Amino acid sequence: MRVSQRREREGLGDIVRDVIRYVWIMLGITAFLWVVHAINALAFGGALSNFGIRPREPGGLSGILAAPFLHGDFDHLLANTSALIPLGLIVLFRGGKDFVAVTVVGILFGGLGTWVSGRDHTVHIGASGVIFAYFGYALLRGIFDRSILSVVGSLIVGLGFGGMIFGVLPGQRGISWEGHLFGFVAGALTAWGFAAAARRKAARAARAARPARI
Repeated sequence: MRVSQRREREGLGDIVRDVIRYVWIMLGITAFLWVVHAINALAFGGALSNFGIRPREPGGLSGILAAPFLHGDFDHLLANTSALIPLGLIVLFRGGKDFVAVTVVGILFGGLGTWVSGRDHTVHIGASGVIFAYFGYALLRGIFDRSILSVVGSLIVGLGFGGMIFGVLPGQRGISWEGHLFGFVAGALTAWGFAAAARRKAARAARAARPARI
């Protein structure tokens, strides 16, 4: 009994340490975004925002990497922060590899999709493309996993953040719905890739565990 209780305490301690570490990671990312915006607003008068994604302009390709770190004003950044932290934490709880993959694919695929499909004479900035990648991943990973617990997790994400899906619809003035859409697709594709890899790994383990026939 004592050994079991000690293991339970150690397991709980690991979970608490993970939560604290993940919270610090998201707070660090958020702090970096706020510092960048403060420098842009106070030192450059917002001029750095011109380095966002400019659709179909060769010079606008560099904005794919810069855009997630640039915001139009403090309200824009505050709105993104309120979704970035909880959704980022959800993805982090799936694993560090998942978080890095969703972030990178969200930036690159979401940014490239915006560059290809965005409206003419516009500049797209903001972390919302990455946020929608987190949303797409968190919403669909459980469905792709095909397990009851994971599906319940997806349902919870849908209930908590389902209203975000309207952000991918066109015709919203001043909103980069293209970035939202391709960010969401990036998250969905990453979720499918990780779920498929997990199923293949489980299948290999099951085959290896079968007793050999003599």
